[in-house]
Amino acid sequence: MAACAVALAGALLAGGAAAQGTAKATFAGGCFWCMEPPYDKLPGVVSTTSGYMGGTKRFPTYEEVSSGTTGHTEVVQVVYDPAKVSYEKLLEVFWRNIDPTVRDRQFCDTGSQYRTAIFYHDDEQKRLAEASKAALEKSKPFKAPIVTPVQAAGDFWPAEDYHQDYYKKNPVRYKYYRTGCGRDERLRELWGKAGD
Repeated sequence: MAACAVALAGALLAGGAAAQGTAKATFAGGCFWCMEPPYDKLPGVVSTTSGYMGGTKRFPTYEEVSSGTTGHTEVVQVVYDPAKVSYEKLLEVFWRNIDPTVRDRQFCDTGSQYRTAIFYHDDEQKRLAEASKAALEKSKPFKAPIVTPVQAAGDFWPAEDYHQDYYKKNPVRYKYYRTGCGRDERLRELWGKAGD
């Protein structure tokens, strides 16, 4: 019985609402370690949490998601103050930190668990995300088509503690991974500068 109560509490936390006066946004941009820093430094962002979304298994572990068998993708969930930073700004940061021209991969990481996506939490986020994508498609900053989908958010499962703020806890390993993965090099090719 106690285990059921703990599981229920975890599920409520995973899908719970943001604190009063704040909103949440969820983005899949490949490795979640690399998606926290650009949001953490943005004024108006309250917190970022690495986790998993888009799959079928409840309470997935990193090992399970990494195997590519659960259907989840790595995401960062951003809690923000809409009075200080707009959802449009969050979208702008998202696009500039991903390669939206590839499916089921980002940089050196391959598999559906690294696919990109914008997960909207309400109709307004959906409208803004679709408009943002359409504007990029119209401006054609690069030749390849944009394949990043806009889809409804599902259950959010926070990743294990050692993944949270990885870039702060392990700055040397993080930099080595980010450089070795070719993320910044590809972002410069696409957008004219590195994302973070």
